[in-house]
Amino acid sequence: MTVKENIEFKVNKAINCELLEVIDESHKHAGHVGARPEGETHFHINMVSADLDGKSRVARQRMVYKVLVDELAGPVHALSLNLKATADEK
Repeated sequence: MTVKENIEFKVNKAINCELLEVIDESHKHAGHVGARPEGETHFHINMVSADLDGKSRVARQRMVYKVLVDELAGPVHALSLNLKATADEK
């Protein structure tokens, strides 16, 4: 399983997502600190979930970081997040 697939699996298992996009942006960071030639080090997540309703931006981010603690300690060097609650979409 790739790092991207693992992120998708773990987030979908822990958070009820209406939309989940995991984008590998490693190519944009080639040659930077933390980048590996094979990629899968820099990711961006777009998510919409009712599980985020009523939570602050920081609480939403902490939810995702908790789910991906192993990835952030290992292969993932950078993770950017765009997290929206279902209520935000209305």
